[in-house]
Amino acid sequence: MLAAARKGSWVKNTQKFIMVFVTCAHYDEANEIAQALVKGKLVAGVNILLHSESIFWWQKKIDRASEIVLIAKTIAAKMQELMVKVKKLHSYKVPEIIAWPIIDGSAEYLNWIADSVKTKPADKKDQ
Repeated sequence: MLAAARKGSWVKNTQKFIMVFVTCAHYDEANEIAQALVKGKLVAGVNILLHSESIFWWQKKIDRASEIVLIAKTIAAKMQELMVKVKKLHSYKVPEIIAWPIIDGSAEYLNWIADSVKTKPADKKDQ
């Protein structure tokens, strides 16, 4: 465990926070997907990385593409709904949608993620 975690400035990932990686064919597609995910409260936020070169196998040959990368922050409970939304808006036959766990992070940032993806209003006693 990190020394910072013992001091309380970091928290354990008890809510299963994740980062989701999605590649897109072009900026307009990436922006549309990012906006839909944030507006739908499926993610707290999305980084749009403007240029990535990908080399991959496709239809039994090596292919290459320039792509836009999305990195979204959310909780694991939102992953299935997020995948449905991305597939609906994505132009690729097999879009890359992968997630990896956030194993640690600042309490403030992780709380921001959790609060941002809430879909129900907070109870009066929580305010």
